[in-house]
Amino acid sequence: MRLTTGVSIGALSKRTGVNIETIRFYERIGVIPAPERSPGGFRMYREDHLKRLSFVRRGRELGFSLADLRGLLRLVDGHAYTCAQVRAMTLQHVAETRRKIADLRRLERVMSDMAAKCTGRRVPDCPIIDAMFDMGSNSPGGGLTRGSRRQDRRGP
Repeated sequence: MRLTTGVSIGALSKRTGVNIETIRFYERIGVIPAPERSPGGFRMYREDHLKRLSFVRRGRELGFSLADLRGLLRLVDGHAYTCAQVRAMTLQHVAETRRKIADLRRLERVMSDMAAKCTGRRVPDCPIIDAMFDMGSNSPGGGLTRGSRRQDRRGP
């Protein structure tokens, strides 16, 4: 998939699986460099754009933030990166990923417990809906309580 001549943003989008608007956004914020323009004013992307965009897309799929990816790309662009720097960023990402996994496991337990309590009857007697409203009342700013939810659902 080597680019010997420039390709349009549409062709780059198809080759990388990245939306055209996302490519433009990445260009605006400096994640990918601005491409050369054709005599007609169209963006013409080359191999380095394809590689960089593929790197960013894959990094995003793996859960790296744009800030993390910018940091990695700065290291690469300046040719001043060390394996230790990349390792440190990766270990930080691993720790963040583990926190997210723990949060998702807790969420899975709560949702499973709520589903187990559900009898399948009508909404007024649904423990899942009740639990979700109760969760909202514990958040900053309050929320609806079970009683106010039922009152609101019936109307004035």
